[in-house]
This record gives sequence, structure tokens and C-alpha cells, in this order.
Amino acid sequence: MSANLKFDATTRQLIVPDQPEIPFIQGDGIGPEIWQAAQPVFDAAVAKTYGTQRQVKWVEVLAGQKGFEATGEYLPKATLDSLKDHLVSIKGPLTTPIGKGFRSLNVTIRHTLDLFACVRPVRYFDGTPAPVVAPEKVDMTVFRENTEDIYAGIEFKADSPEATELKNFLTQTQQISKVRFPETSAFGIKPVSDEGTARLVIAAVDYALAQGLHKVTLVHKGNIMKFTEGGFKNWGYAAIEKHFSQPDVLTQLQYDQIAQEQGAAAADQAQAAAKVFVNDRLPDNFLQQILLHPEDYQVIATLNLNGDYISDALAAQVGGIGIAPGANINYDTGHAVFEATHGSAPDFAGQNKLNPSSLLLSGAMLFDYLGWQPVAQRIRAAIATAVAAKHVTWDFAQQLSDATELGTKEFGAYLCDCIAKQD
Repeated sequence: MSANLKFDATTRQLIVPDQPEIPFIQGDGIGPEIWQAAQPVFDAAVAKTYGTQRQVKWVEVLAGQKGFEATGEYLPKATLDSLKDHLVSIKGPLTTPIGKGFRSLNVTIRHTLDLFACVRPVRYFDGTPAPVVAPEKVDMTVFRENTEDIYAGIEFKADSPEATELKNFLTQTQQISKVRFPETSAFGIKPVSDEGTARLVIAAVDYALAQGLHKVTLVHKGNIMKFTEGGFKNWGYAAIEKHFSQPDVLTQLQYDQIAQEQGAAAADQAQAAAKVFVNDRLPDNFLQQILLHPEDYQVIATLNLNGDYISDALAAQVGGIGIAPGANINYDTGHAVFEATHGSAPDFAGQNKLNPSSLLLSGAMLFDYLGWQPVAQRIRAAIATAVAAKHVTWDFAQQLSDATELGTKEFGAYLCDCIAKQD
């Protein structure tokens, strides 16, 4: 059997050999250190679960500084081809300059492979230092639309010919008065589509149904941006009502209609019968609610920029992005890139100091995606054991009393020992 994964478009299922080849990108900054700590943990969890029956064949592909040094390109075509051909891959953090230089390599990978869903589960590990009173109430998965919104990268520099042309168009359509300082303004365009919304929202509801979760919340700023973010809300509800049927899935709009036609008791009965109830919130209110009542939310579907803020805010509540995993997935083609969600932290590179848990937990998501759930469970259990025992890296050790501080490599070795002791 081929070592490459296959995807059955009819069943929308991966076909996984016993020894799949999976590309990895070490990443920039601390990337090589966290990968070198994480890979032995992945291999230990697979071996503990399956013995010699199954094994991952890790295949390095180049990107970032390492790619540039080897090929003269930060994201070589051979790397993109490998990610596409192998379907599933994993990567460390890649550096993106702020305000200059090349476009984000992460965004380029997502757009090239059309990885429309950025999936970020956020949960608390007991004992993790956290800034809120009850971090254990946070247990959410964010589905962030990955290909549209302002991250589409449509921008025009101030004083450029394109900005001038856009200003002329706004003048002709009597919109230029909405630009406070038109002569010195740069412009960005925010595309949001029916199709892009529908596939993201359907994926979020499918996830909720598969995981036995009951609440999906669409987060949008539709009260201000009525045709883009408001479109996300309207198209999202419409896609759900077209794709799913009652009583399995009930939307807030359907609830309101039943209440109006049959009374509140009938609407409440329909909601109680539904496997998933879908409502919506404005992002400013939502960011307040996740602090006050995080237990009220389970699966979040939102646009790109909102999702960026929300996922990092939630990660902070449970201990920071150093322990927050992420995946970029196209559920229609099977392509998925799992990644550390934090930056490359170049100031800490080579110090064997920082936490590899984001990459480790992203690897756990990868094994879930392969259908190797017992492997994922072992990785998460080992991290939970280490945190509870206060055997942690510098970022946590400085916040915990009586902690045993471990280097990045030593933390990975400790997790391997934990896995070896598991039943």
C-alpha cells in the first residue's frame, strides 16, 4: 500500500496506510527546538499504542529561513507540492515581517491549499497558570474562516496608483465622504462570500454533531458591516437550514419563527429536541461573554479577523498560546496542515527554554484526523500529567511555586516517560 494518504471524496474520509508519510516543516526561531522535542513524543505515543504495526514516516520539507538558505526561496514550490501531494502535514512557526517584506508564509500555504477552516480547540489543563478565576470553564473549538476577510491580502498603499483609482471610484459613487482623510489613506478590501461562509459554517456544525456538542455560535459584526459580516450571519443561517434538517439542528431564526407561530413553549420544545442549536453574537459582546460565561459556548464559527482575536483571547484564558493547538483544514479535499499557533520567538532561539505544547497538541489533532485517536489521547494525557506534577518549561515554571523547570528537550523526554508508564 502507498505510504501516501488518500482521500475518498464520496465518503469524505481519509484512507490511511499503516506507515503514512507525513511532511513536517521545523519552522523559524524556536521551531527546530520544539520539533526536536515533539517528534519523539509522537513516535512514542504511536509505538505505545500500536507497537510495530503502525509508524509515521516523517518527511522534512523546507520553508522559512531554512528554505531560503537552501533554495533561495522562503516557500519553495517543491514544499507546496509535497504538502499538496501528501494531504496532511505539520509545521512549526514561520516568521512574517510586520509592515514590510514578504507576505505571510502561513497565509500563502492556507490560500494555496484552500485550507478554509482554521480549527482551534481551547481547553484547560489542570494546574496550568491562568489569569482568570475559573479557566476550567473554557472548553471551546473555534472555526475561523481562513481564506477571505481582510486576510485575503487586497491592500493598496497610500499614494499608489491603485489607491488613487479606488478614491476616484469612491468619488464617482458618492462614498468618498466616508473616508476621513482620503488623500493620505491606504485601503484594504474585505471580501466575504456566500460559498466561503457556507462551507465554514457547515464544517462547524458537522464537527458539533460528530463530537456530541450542542451549541454553535456564529460571531459577526453584522450590525456595522451589513453586507460582509452581516452576510456571514445570513448566509450561515441559510446554509444550515438548507444542509441540515430539524430536529437535528435548530437555528435561532427557526426558534424565533416557531415561537411566533406556535408559542414559546413549542420553541423551547424544539430546542430541547435538537442535537445542535445555532445562535449568533456580536464579537464585542462575545469577548465579554467568554470572560463572564464561557460555559455557555462550545463551537464558534466566525470570520478571519474575528477568529484571530477570539482564538488568542481564549488561549490566554487557559494559559496562553504556548499551549494552544491549531489546524488548517479543507474538509472537501482532505488537505490539512497542523501547526504551532504561536510565533517563532527568535529572541529565545537556541536557548532550549520554551514550551513545545502547542505543536504537541497540534500533533494530537493530526492523529485524531488520521483516525488514530488513542495516540492523540496519550499525548494529551502525558501533557496533563506533566502540568499537574509541575514538571514544566520556563514559561509555566516562573508562574508556579515549587515547579520543576525543564528545558524544551527535557520536557519532551519527560512526556515520553509519561507515555511509557501509561496503561
